[in-house]
Amino acid sequence: MVLDEATAFADPENEALIQKAFSELTRGRTVIMIAHRLSTVVGADKILVLEEGRIAEQGSHQELTAAGGLYARMWADYNQAVQWKITSEQ
Repeated sequence: MVLDEATAFADPENEALIQKAFSELTRGRTVIMIAHRLSTVVGADKILVLEEGRIAEQGSHQELTAAGGLYARMWADYNQAVQWKITSEQ
């Protein structure tokens, strides 16, 4: 099964529900998931990180964050971005 940005349309609550359903439906099967939202791939057995059309890194989320490479930098940036809040000035 190939999933291309399968949760791109979803808000965080529905994304979590969709991810849970995918996990249950695909257990024991090979799934190729194309994603820009890193939270989508955290639970994957193997993550391939592409840079300029080539595989730059591969491994689990834990392995890639520990390696300190491109994925680790993207994960740090992602975690900073999810903390952003838009506030109104009065």
